[in-house]
Amino acid sequence: MNAVTASTDFEFPTEIPGLPLKGRKVLIVVENLPLPFDRRVWQEARTLKAAGAMVSVICPTGKGYEKRFEVIDGIEIHRHPLPIEASGALGFLLEYGAALFYETLLTWKIFFKRGIDVIQGCNPPDLIFLVALPLKLFGVKYIFDHHDINPELYEAKFDKRGFFWKLMVLFERLTFKSADVSMATNNSYRQIAIERGGMDPDKVFVVRSGPDLSRLKRVPAQERWKNGRRYLVGYVGVMGDQEGIDLLIDSVEYIVRQRGREDIQFCLVGGGPSLAKLKSLVADRGLADYLHFTGRAPDQDLFEVLSTMDVGVNPDRVNAMNDKSTMNKIMEYMSLEKAIVQFDVTEGRYSAQEASLYARANDPVDMAEKIIELIEDPQRRKEMGAFGRKRVETELNWQKQIDPLIRAYTTALQGR
Repeated sequence: MNAVTASTDFEFPTEIPGLPLKGRKVLIVVENLPLPFDRRVWQEARTLKAAGAMVSVICPTGKGYEKRFEVIDGIEIHRHPLPIEASGALGFLLEYGAALFYETLLTWKIFFKRGIDVIQGCNPPDLIFLVALPLKLFGVKYIFDHHDINPELYEAKFDKRGFFWKLMVLFERLTFKSADVSMATNNSYRQIAIERGGMDPDKVFVVRSGPDLSRLKRVPAQERWKNGRRYLVGYVGVMGDQEGIDLLIDSVEYIVRQRGREDIQFCLVGGGPSLAKLKSLVADRGLADYLHFTGRAPDQDLFEVLSTMDVGVNPDRVNAMNDKSTMNKIMEYMSLEKAIVQFDVTEGRYSAQEASLYARANDPVDMAEKIIELIEDPQRRKEMGAFGRKRVETELNWQKQIDPLIRAYTTALQGR
């Protein structure tokens, strides 16, 4: 299988005609991932640079991204340390407090050094408006890049509401009130911005986390990922409590123990706070030979797994958070022409449509049966994969998000 050659239409733009943001000074603040590892934010930064803007980024350090300052593709990246990876209420307080301290310090440093016209705050958390608010007195505009719905995310993580949930609701409301423009990752988030955030619909733009088809390329399949088995089922994403990996493990156990299928290998690509716990769970159930965790992997490994696997799986639980959220893994599976199995959630169905089968809510046995159903039907897998690739090419890829991104910025800058 030869590598896919990206067509001219899918080349990442180096210069957007007319340079609509020429001379504008943009600061992007993101707290949960370093750049350029955060694919969505890096694509936004590169696109704004191609539109003529001077772009700076503030983000945390991370594994492989330890430099406190560097310039990549003409974009200044300022990184700061974080004391811990939060796991509870006190942990989040420490993490967010430290992040806000460094973000504020670096923002003012950038403001005095090169000036700022727009600050783009990328949640979580919904606290970056506190960094931008004082600078609004100097005419700086604030764009909220809405990645997660934090009240629902809190509830999904801790299975409760209470005081901290109410704080999440308050911070979200204040974020929308402070924003000149909001960018939503899908239509569900857009409705939240309008209905719950009280934003003017004309100031809420859907900018999807579309895959960059100039980067996501099929490579030759590598049999080593199959561990000697005939088929490979792949997962790409975060290893966290709310991602439903435990349900996928239940599905694997059913496939192996109840259905007696020893010809299917599972490979899970990604890191996260629950990785060690999940590995332990797999070992305890005697499934380690059937289910391999790569941890956070380089692009080459990611592309090899995506190219080799027969089916892509998304076990995200059906809850208020996942129902309204667009998952990058779905787009990546579709980009590489892979049929998908997932639980039936609103935005997952919107993205994949006929490229996916939809299991009953949080039912690992039904998910297992649908995985086997696709494994046994190569023609159907091929048709579903072709449908998914075409949908990405015509509607969902990053190049289709450039126009709404630029319109969000020009709307925020009107009157300056």
